Amino acid sequence: MKKTVLTMALCACAATSVQAAEWSDTSIGYRTGGRFREPFNASEIHKDIIDINHVSGYAYGTNFFNLDVLLSNKTDPSAPGAKSGAQEFYLVYRNTISLGKVSGREFAYGPVSDVGLTLGFDANTKDDAGYNSKKRMLVVGPTLAFKVPGLLNVGIYGLWESNAPNNEFTQTSVSRYRYDTHPMLGAVWAFPIGASGWSWEGFANWIAAKGKDEFGNQTAPETNIDMQLLYDLGPLLGAKPKTFRAGFAYQYWHNKFGNDSKRVPGASASTPMVKAEYHF
Repeated sequence: MKKTVLTMALCACAATSVQAAEWSDTSIGYRTGGRFREPFNASEIHKDIIDINHVSGYAYGTNFFNLDVLLSNKTDPSAPGAKSGAQEFYLVYRNTISLGKVSGREFAYGPVSDVGLTLGFDANTKDDAGYNSKKRMLVVGPTLAFKVPGLLNVGIYGLWESNAPNNEFTQTSVSRYRYDTHPMLGAVWAFPIGASGWSWEGFANWIAAKGKDEFGNQTAPETNIDMQLLYDLGPLLGAKPKTFRAGFAYQYWHNKFGNDSKRVPGASASTPMVKAEYHF
């Protein structure tokens, strides 16, 4: 199943290269923290995360691609009784088509600079001692771009999600289960802090409940906020601006993947991290 996610990653990269890029930014990053949680696991988990990130603009819109490789310590074991930690690959791809660029008309009004249609997908695969997620999710919906110093995009999206875990809790392999179609309110931002060299960036998603899960439990609304405060080290190191960045990150995840934290231990976490990244 890891090959499936890697294949999808290559396809997403190919899709971005087919469109002639007017601008692009590609980076590799590393972040680490010791207060992650996973549903049905009451322990705090240390994770090292390597990410490959690409964003680019083309004649009719923008592309965004991110692949996280998440490496857990032994408190999130790779198999029942294993001393090694779980490994997860999580892929996100978004293509936002600008209605203004496609039509040649201006869609700006008030604080809004443009309106777009966002299409994309999430996919993951994880080997662990319990759930062994194999998530697949399609994402479609409108996105508003706002007039701000930096970037602020807000959208409302429809989500079509399914999973096919090999579940150690029930000793069963679940055939691909499709949740109810459900909405998500999402925001992405990147704000430079004056001329200080610092930048505040991140995303926030509120995801509605998606009906019952594959075991008949009612899901809960989900909140995922992931942000970072990074300093541009490039000039200090004799490199171009924004080549090297480092700083602090924070993630708040409540009712992770729709698991109700009132019922499921480990379904919510508040996780500080440190992060560094290199831009090609």
